[in-house]
Order: sequence, then structure tokens, then C-alpha cells
Amino acid sequence: MTQLTRELLDSSGPLLLVPDAVLLPEGVADDHAVVVADGSFRAVGPAGELTRTHPGLHAVRLPGHLLMPGFVDAHHHLTQSFGSALAFGEPSEIFRRVWVPLEGALDEEAAYAAAKLAALEALRGGFTTVTDAGTRADVDVEVVASAARDAGIRCVLGLVCNDVTGDPASTAGPSTAGPSTAGPSTAGPSTAGDSTAGESASTAAVLERAEKHLARYAGDPLIHASLAVSIPEAATARTLHRTARLAAEAGAIVQIHVNEHLAGVERSLVRHGLRPLEHLHSIGALGPQLLAAHATLLTPRELTLLADTGTAVSYNPVASAWKGNAVAPATAMAERGIRFGLGTDGTRGDGFRLTDAAEFAQRIAYGLATGDSSCGAGWTWLEHATAGGADAVGLGARTGTVAEGLAADFLLVDLATPELALSRDVPWELVRRGNRDQITAVFVGGELRLWRGRPTGWDGPALVRQAAELARAAVEKAPITRVHPTSTAARRGSVAR
Repeated sequence: MTQLTRELLDSSGPLLLVPDAVLLPEGVADDHAVVVADGSFRAVGPAGELTRTHPGLHAVRLPGHLLMPGFVDAHHHLTQSFGSALAFGEPSEIFRRVWVPLEGALDEEAAYAAAKLAALEALRGGFTTVTDAGTRADVDVEVVASAARDAGIRCVLGLVCNDVTGDPASTAGPSTAGPSTAGPSTAGPSTAGDSTAGESASTAAVLERAEKHLARYAGDPLIHASLAVSIPEAATARTLHRTARLAAEAGAIVQIHVNEHLAGVERSLVRHGLRPLEHLHSIGALGPQLLAAHATLLTPRELTLLADTGTAVSYNPVASAWKGNAVAPATAMAERGIRFGLGTDGTRGDGFRLTDAAEFAQRIAYGLATGDSSCGAGWTWLEHATAGGADAVGLGARTGTVAEGLAADFLLVDLATPELALSRDVPWELVRRGNRDQITAVFVGGELRLWRGRPTGWDGPALVRQAAELARAAVEKAPITRVHPTSTAARRGSVAR
């Protein structure tokens, strides 16, 4: 049996890979193979057939391995990685006290290092695509693009299009127009109520930047432009409506944190007489181009709005647990045919642990109360962590599935481990017992990007050392406010009492 080595996989030419099994859309297929060439899957099918039809290629045997699609992180903030150790035990709306001050303290060097560090963690966790919701750092977004590109990960890159000045989350009276029950506008949005939030005179400039951003990365093999609005209150009705149209015309997405915190829902009710998702619907911003991040607080009517408009959701179960939010009703979304992917929100970059958290959160929040012992089954969470996630972030025609013609973004997972070797149901085992240390190799765009936890072509440990130094300086500089002390300090205080 041939020993699997990096040299067998690190090739500039076509590869014929023959693992023990391949994870296909219809399930796990034994005795299958793939041909990888020019960054894509050239062929996928029975191993015997592919070896006969490609006699000029040496078959690389991958004993004990599963070839599966790479995970898609549907919601991330790459330049927030320096604050990952500050997020524990903090209450909701942490962005005000930690993320905005931290990103404001980043210069170009720090923003690049933070984004590349996050990309490295994502690759180590089996993510081949990350969806960045836009940086608040005062740097050109190309800094983030360069970090992702240099790390070798696919990135849906958001440009923040906020155009409301001051604190958009401050309370304000409702629009005199009152609640709207109309469907999506076809004649442009109403501007009623915008002035109460301090509409910026730079709306036209914001929209011009948005158009340029969408065109900037056309043809880039790894970077895919998207637009972003931090929260609905951060943009005027005109900008929310126009960014939706611009993204739809460009085949891109708009990312917005929606219905995440109770405080945000209540502010929207006071200001507009509508919940945030209802407000977006009333001004014509919902649709297949919108990716609603979190969506933890949804009414039955809002679920219907999502289903009827084709709006996508990023279900972020770990972030919800860490911040004390509600758990998005993802099993109900799956049943209703609502499009959704899974996102880390920068919490931890491990695709297997994310799928486990997605299923487990549904079990705790909904399954136990109803006696639902399946909670979507293993396949549901793998599907939404890969193909479903790719669809949600606008890349369903490009990645997320092992299929001929799609980008060769995939993992080689070692099944000969104590956790997986005795599996009788591989999807369930991957969700329940998979972990990043079982990933032998990560490919993005047909290129080997990670081998046994280390990046190929660049020095990962050196980046970690540099990032640690820059992070200390950034955190000391930033006016960060934490509610809770560290766990060690809290323990000392408890013992003292």
C-alpha cells in the first residue's frame, strides 16, 4: 500500500484521487474517484471507470480516507480574530463594547495579520470558504482580500455600506407613516423615519463605493465581492433598498445582522412599528440576495417571509450560545425549505464542531421538548455546512459540492481513527465525532492549502507569533469595555467571598 505523502498531492498538474469513499450530494459513495484539473473537479465517478478513461494519470490512492466538500463558513468577521479571547462570558451586543473599539485600533499591518490568522484557523478547521461581513478597521478592504488570498482560502468579502451617522442603535420615535403591511416595494423605498436616525449626506458616496466594490473582484479566483450593513438601523431605507438591488443585479449578496438581539427588535418596533425583518421586507430589501446573519428571534410570520422571498440565513449556533442569544429555529427552516448555512461568527474555526453545535443546539432548544430524537439527522447539518452554505452565500454554482465542473474545494478526512473507524452512519459520525485533527489535507481551487494542520507555501507558526504581538498592542490601545473579568480572576473573587 502506498504511503500517503504531501508530495503525492502537491502537484501543479491534474490529479486522479482514489479515496476509500467520496461524500456526494446523494450520500457516501464507496469505490469512487475524482479528477482534479485547472482548479475544478474535471470528473467524478466510479474509480474503475475514471482510471480507464484517464490512462495518462497516475491514480493516487488514499487508503482510509473520505473525500468530502470543504465547509463553508456563512458568517465571519476576519479582522476580529485579535479579540477572540475577549468574547467569553460577555452579554449580547458585544459589538459595541469590544468589536468596534478593537477594529478601530487596527492599522494595515494588524488588520492583515488578524484576517490571515482567522483564515489559517478556518483552513485548519476544514473551511474552504469564509464569508466576511465587512471590517470596521480604517483600511482598504483589499487588505482583507490580500490576507485571504495569501492564506489560500475562498472569501466572500463584504464592504460595509452603513450611511447613518452617530449611534444607529439609539432610540428614536416611530415613523409617522406607521407600520407597513405591504409587500416588497417595486417603486423604490419610502424614506419615512430615516431622518430620525441621522441620515448621512454621504448616501450617494456609499452607493458609489458599493458599485465599485462589486466590480472590483470580477474574475478573482478566490475573492467574491458582497455588500454588508452592520444592522438595519445603520443604513437608510434608500441604502437598504439600493444595496439589495445592486447585489441582485451583480449576482452577489448583502449581509445584515438581523433579529439577533431582543434590544434590536425592540428598537425597530419603536422606530418603525415593525420588527427588523419586517422592516426590511417593507422597503423591498428581502430576497435571494440577502443573507440574514443570526436571525435568532423569528415569529411564524417572519419564517413565512423568509420562505416566500427566498432570503437566506446564517445560523450561528456557537455565537448564540456564547452571547446568550436565542437559538435560531433551524430545523423549522429546513422543514420550510428556507435557505440557510452555518456560520462561526468568528467563535471557533472548526467545521466539525460547528455541525455538532448546530444539531445539539436544536436538540436542546426544540428537540427535547417535543421528543424529536433526530433533530434533522446528521445529513441535514452536513448539507447546510457545505452545499447549503455555499448557496446561502451566493456560491452554490461554484462550490460546496463534489461534482463535475465545480471548484475543487475539498477535504481528505482520516476515517481510520478511533472516533470514525467503526462508523455505520458516516454523516452522523462526522457530525457527532468529527474533529479538525482528523483532517489530513485541505484543497481550495484544486490546490493543496493545508497538510496535517500546517499551511503549504507559507510559514504558519511565524504568522501566529507576529499576530500575538500585534494583538497585544491593539487590545491595549483599544477602548474595550468588558463586563466580566477573566475566569481566573472571577474564581479568585468567588473564593475570597
